[in-house]
Amino acid sequence: MAPRRKAAAAAGSGVGAELVAVGKGLGGFVLGKAAPYTPPWIGAATLPPLVGWATNTMWGDTATSAGLATAGIAIGGAALSAVTWKASGSNTKFRRARRAQATASVAAGMGWLTCATAAGPFGSPLLDLWLIGGALFAASWNVRQIMANGQGADPEEETNGGGLGKLAAAIGWEKVTVKDAKGTGKGTVSAAVEVAPGGTIGEVQSTAAKVASALQMPPSGVVVTPDPENAALGRISMRVADLLKDGVPFMMPEAFGLMPTHPIPLGLYADGEVWWIDPFSAAVLQHVLVMGVTGAGKSELLRTLLAHLATRAKMTVFLIDLSKGRQTVGHMAEGIDWLVQDAKEAKRLLKSLPAAIKARGDVLASEGLDQWTPASSLNAMMVWVEEAADVADFDELEKIARAARSVGIWLGISLQRATWTNISTDVRANLQGSICMGVDDAGDAGFCLPDRVTAAGAVPDWGSARPGYGFATGMGIPEDRWTMEARSSLTHRQTLAALVQASAPYRDPLDAATAAALGQAYAQRGHQGTNRTTPGIEHKAALAMALLSAAGMSPAVVAPATGPSTPATRAAVPPPALGRSGHDVEDDVHDDIDAIEGAAAVEIQDAYDEIMGAIPGDPEPDADYAGLTLDDDVPELDDESGIEFRTSERLSTEDARRTLYAELDGWVGAGRLEFEPSDLIPATVAAGRKRPWMQGELKRLTEMGVIQRDGHGSYTILHSPLQPA
Repeated sequence: MAPRRKAAAAAGSGVGAELVAVGKGLGGFVLGKAAPYTPPWIGAATLPPLVGWATNTMWGDTATSAGLATAGIAIGGAALSAVTWKASGSNTKFRRARRAQATASVAAGMGWLTCATAAGPFGSPLLDLWLIGGALFAASWNVRQIMANGQGADPEEETNGGGLGKLAAAIGWEKVTVKDAKGTGKGTVSAAVEVAPGGTIGEVQSTAAKVASALQMPPSGVVVTPDPENAALGRISMRVADLLKDGVPFMMPEAFGLMPTHPIPLGLYADGEVWWIDPFSAAVLQHVLVMGVTGAGKSELLRTLLAHLATRAKMTVFLIDLSKGRQTVGHMAEGIDWLVQDAKEAKRLLKSLPAAIKARGDVLASEGLDQWTPASSLNAMMVWVEEAADVADFDELEKIARAARSVGIWLGISLQRATWTNISTDVRANLQGSICMGVDDAGDAGFCLPDRVTAAGAVPDWGSARPGYGFATGMGIPEDRWTMEARSSLTHRQTLAALVQASAPYRDPLDAATAAALGQAYAQRGHQGTNRTTPGIEHKAALAMALLSAAGMSPAVVAPATGPSTPATRAAVPPPALGRSGHDVEDDVHDDIDAIEGAAAVEIQDAYDEIMGAIPGDPEPDADYAGLTLDDDVPELDDESGIEFRTSERLSTEDARRTLYAELDGWVGAGRLEFEPSDLIPATVAAGRKRPWMQGELKRLTEMGVIQRDGHGSYTILHSPLQPA
């Protein structure tokens, strides 16, 4: 029995020890958790009675000392409360509540101390106020601690906290408030920005590069835009991921036969939304300037634009490209009504446009329209000029750009650098739309984009390293999208060729009024696109449609209503593997252009030397008449010269004009549209007339609209004087 009792006693003592250990552990856990919440209770329990007893003992003996002491403590309490309010932050709802609580706690404590100094801390009602108020004070701060530990602050309005606080200190944003930071889930983060009094959003914009560096983003990845209604507010947008780096598939047209007023999808924005333009639906038709270095993606952008316009009804496209020509758009040439690759023909086109603009204005006036709409009998037109400085003078371009927009002619000019040496500031001022792709220098972007866009940080200074990327403004694009980076679609030559060919039955020919006003320059154009009036086009279109259908890319073939539509996000249809992307083939032949041009120049010079060598020399180089030209008047001859000139019989005015008109008509029939006054000397002599009469007739024909005077004493024939205009 004894051993058993000893064992039981030992077991009992072990269990008791374990219980004691558990109790100690539980108590330690509770004490550990409760310890952070005890300071408010300790302070409320000890500080008021001790400080109140001390001040009452020192100054509460007489009424004078008590009065002076309470006055001093009251003033000090008010000052301490003000310091507490000023020192505590108030950037968020959480901090504003904490500021109010801290200030109220200080004011209540100092008020109680003021009364306790005069009346004593342990009398009624000060003792009751201490017990009740102290407990409420301690409990309120415990609630604050619990909420803070549980992350009860509003995260959506956290301002300059955490990483933003460190960033603000690093880049000098101590007086800038950043709040409502939200991710879009599409690679971008945006937040509201507010500057303190005396600051400006412009100062914030100037630090965008520092923000990009601190966040390890590209310079164009941080954009700060001001609020147009409040100078102290703005918005910062940060692109944290490039969703477009793998390319943007070409988006097929929704249908054949859409009106020009239907939005045109060019690619995607950095946040995944469709980048579209809608120039013909805008309140004012805005001409566009496209700028970017070689390899930036201008040609690919042009192909995307042409592919959509070539499928539209009531749409005509003229394109001038003297540098690459068919290399860029040759596979889409059927969709271009007038494709120009020759400098002489390019000048003809531009010289004929003022007459077309006037004629279109007259038609719109007769239709009761202030500007072009789909209700007009006229086609909408796009005139695209590559490297315009090489094609026409600035005055001519400025005149066209100023007058064309109201008559439904959309002018597009593409340049590598739109400096004043390449295009005048007057012309650039009339190009209100802009697409700026990669540039080598950040300052170059200012030649294309509005100042407020570049000031926000939207500067594509990546050169040709990111083909297809850029910023676009105007042309129906919402202003909040002007500073959003975009990328144009990637195209495939075979796909676009089939698309343009399949849409031919839906393309309208140029309207008769404009065609007549363009005159012989248009009638004798070197390239003529296809449209629904082209013989046999239905068969070719059916074959192209079969190709698109086999690739699963055929658009709807039912033409929609003619009115403008509301832009909507469209699904991107990936192109079939029919060839290399446009960026791959864009510059394939570019490196050989100089060599080809050099070889051609040598061949031309050799042919010229050969022909000139076959012409016999002047048999009388020293004769009196050797230096005469067709422009010179016949000099008075002495009787001993032995030279006689036969003069033609002077014809009547009607016959003389018929002789002159026949000469011009013959040139038109031979395809010659440019001439100089000296070229008409034989006809003038045959009519028995002299230079003053010929000059008067040229002026008369110019006023009649038969010919057009160009610079440097040359003329262009608009139509034959023997045929009605």
